[in-house]
Amino acid sequence: MTLNTRLVMIMLTLLVIAVLTLFFLNQYSQNEMVQEIQESSTMVTKALQMSIEDLTSEYEPDRARLTEYMKEAKIKGVREINIFSNEGEIIDSSNPAKIGKKREIKKLEKGLKVSPGTKSDAGSSRAYDLVVPVIVGDEQLGYVQINLLLDNIRTIQHENFVNRVVATSLVFLLGISLTIFLAKRYTSPINNLADGVRRVADGDLSVTFPVKTGDEIGELATNFNEMVEKLREREILEKRLYEAEHLSRVGQLASGIAHEIRNPLNYISLAIDHLKSEFTAACPDKTERVVPIADKIKEEVRRANYMVVNFMNFGRPLKLRIAEISYAELIEKALPLLQEKLTEQRVTVRTAIPDDLPPMRADGEMLRNCIFNFVTNAAQAMPDGGAVTLGATHDREQNRFLLTFSDEGCGIREEDLAKIFQPWYTTREAGIGLGLAITERIIREHGGEIRVASTAGKGTTFTVVLPA
Repeated sequence: MTLNTRLVMIMLTLLVIAVLTLFFLNQYSQNEMVQEIQESSTMVTKALQMSIEDLTSEYEPDRARLTEYMKEAKIKGVREINIFSNEGEIIDSSNPAKIGKKREIKKLEKGLKVSPGTKSDAGSSRAYDLVVPVIVGDEQLGYVQINLLLDNIRTIQHENFVNRVVATSLVFLLGISLTIFLAKRYTSPINNLADGVRRVADGDLSVTFPVKTGDEIGELATNFNEMVEKLREREILEKRLYEAEHLSRVGQLASGIAHEIRNPLNYISLAIDHLKSEFTAACPDKTERVVPIADKIKEEVRRANYMVVNFMNFGRPLKLRIAEISYAELIEKALPLLQEKLTEQRVTVRTAIPDDLPPMRADGEMLRNCIFNFVTNAAQAMPDGGAVTLGATHDREQNRFLLTFSDEGCGIREEDLAKIFQPWYTTREAGIGLGLAITERIIREHGGEIRVASTAGKGTTFTVVLPA
């Protein structure tokens, strides 16, 4: 149901409850009043019957009978009964002091009139005199005067009024309570939505609003979630666009750096080889001093060239050449290129690759570059030497490869784990912080991910997850 329908139904329900309550209270009051009038009429009828008997009797009226009647009649408001003859003499009365007194017949107002100068015992209502002529056949025998109170009827009317006021108040309180409940129920989600909108406006796109109803608020929550989802997609597209623009600029800069630096570096490397061979031939007695120096110069040139290559790869758009390759063969071809450097650093490489590992589809050159970066970083994390373990498994259930690279180095601090794949971030003075950034980008372009588990002082394990 919509919110509008619910509110209309609630208002109609309250209206029906109020009308039915007042209707039943009015019916009950009318029935009670009719019953009271019938009982009062019965009392008056009995009084008329006794007056007829007294007026037609040849004997003295029975005082005890009238006294007994008054005991019951007082409950219904009858205060006094006087029976007059046609001459105005009171021949019987509930008040014995008035028997034998006379009143002028002309002053007796027939019918129901307010008794002048009289009030009830409570002092809250007037007494009434009911004067009725007693006629038998065509002959009028006298009159009967009944002094009575209509407090019972007045009380019934008052109770009816009070009941209606109370019932109306209860329905009104029910309406107020229901209104407060609905206000809290419907304003709370709206306030949550407003708070979510403020958070989204502040840049927090992780906000989601649960859809619990199918009314307007539920529809608003659904639209809000769709809006946030579109904003997330837009933010991702903007980040990718910014990254593409950034990579394009870096690529342009890298091209210039490659042209301006790599050629001089190659010339320096060739020149060092030439000078080393010439000096060795001319001065064989100084070979032991010159050759190590020349090798160090060439190593520094090689390291500088490697940095330039990494910088170029980071700025250059990746073009994967996917082919079916054997990971074990890729490792066998890649490790000899690093062996000399690893031997100098007293680092050994172990492999734990099963013989039945199926071939994978990937760019072999890019994946070899990733292996170089992982092994190089592992060796640099072990300045006193150690072992690097390369493992691989095939998860058949999820159809993916898990490639592991474990070292026994100093580990990575917990606060640095989130930064290691950021470009330009490095903990080494000689590094430029592009090795792992390039590696993560290559793996991501393959549709995979890199997981890191590190313990300070015990080592680090990188796990590459690649889809099969």
